[in-house]
Amino acid sequence: MDSRMQTYIDRLNQLDFHKMYEGDFFLTWEKTDEEIEAVFTVADALRAMRENNISTRIFDSGLGISLFRDNSTRTRFSFASACNLLGLEVQDLDEGKSQIAHGETIRETANMISFMADVIGIRDDMYIGKGNKYMHDVVDAVTDGHRQGVLEQKPTLVNLQCDIDHPTQCMADMLHVIHEFGGVENLKGKKIAMTWAYSPSYGKPLSVPQGVIGLMTRFGMDVVLAHPEGYEVMPEVEEVARANAGKSGGRFSKTHSMAEAFRDADIVYPKSWAPFAAMEKRTDLYGKGDTDGIRALEKELLAQNAQHKDWCCTEELMATTRGGKALYLHCLPADISGISCEEGEVAASVFDRYRTPLYKEASFKPYIIAAMIFLAKVKNPQATLKELEEKGNVRFHG
Repeated sequence: MDSRMQTYIDRLNQLDFHKMYEGDFFLTWEKTDEEIEAVFTVADALRAMRENNISTRIFDSGLGISLFRDNSTRTRFSFASACNLLGLEVQDLDEGKSQIAHGETIRETANMISFMADVIGIRDDMYIGKGNKYMHDVVDAVTDGHRQGVLEQKPTLVNLQCDIDHPTQCMADMLHVIHEFGGVENLKGKKIAMTWAYSPSYGKPLSVPQGVIGLMTRFGMDVVLAHPEGYEVMPEVEEVARANAGKSGGRFSKTHSMAEAFRDADIVYPKSWAPFAAMEKRTDLYGKGDTDGIRALEKELLAQNAQHKDWCCTEELMATTRGGKALYLHCLPADISGISCEEGEVAASVFDRYRTPLYKEASFKPYIIAAMIFLAKVKNPQATLKELEEKGNVRFHG
């Protein structure tokens, strides 16, 4: 057996993750430290096998259902890649072309699409108090369908981004960081600046900054959340971050200064998001069907954003980071000054210098999603990984 694969299996043997079997993945902070590590380990194992041209198909048939209620490129293709890696075909649920448009209930839709589905991936990040709840409603429906004998299996749900967290993105970010710094043991005390940055667009979700502070505080890191006044995130997620930092021996702090956040940072993550209070207001306006109110709110928020154009990741700010060489992270696509917009989140020269690391960061997401599915569907992941590696079925005959 390949020595790397044996290392992954040995590590899994030391971890307790049995509760993930037949489970779902909603929020990172609902998982234990060992369950999070199991996802990272399986993701690395699956990647290693693909790099060695070994097939990792554990399904001979079955569907992965995707439902995207917001635009997506990276996450949509990452989910499709993850399902394909494991042997599942993907079917996208287009609500506009389904009976949902005619009033079909969540319970009925969830069961009707799940007859041969092994996983459902949902992105629902637009409205506060709605996305994560919708995912739970879907799981409740398919769980009942399985219990009643309607479904042969309960599909696993993977949160592909909700109003609270973006677990697949933030875990891909984290695995990238772990690899860049040579192991999780090297992250203690490292400073990461999760900062707001200016964008000329309106209403970017809160789930990325919330996911970052909710996950990266678990690794003993010094996590700084920076934003202008009025751009707060959900207070309950800040509490999660504080509790995590206390347990891990790390630190969680807040500042209204981008410069302070960047100073001596080892990692920077400049990313725009909409204020929590504004997102709550938008959800309420949509619920009432108040289109005039929505337009007025959008105009107000764009004007508010425009007051903070100086919140940009520039070469000058990057020079103040640790040795001037902090790792730059972004979930992509970034608003690049002079390229994708006149003024945006990051200077073109900074983005261009980190282009390859950014693409590497994104490349972890398919494996993270595949690992989440793998751990929910495979009762003995160690034995299955060993069997796949020892069989050595060639993925591609070139």
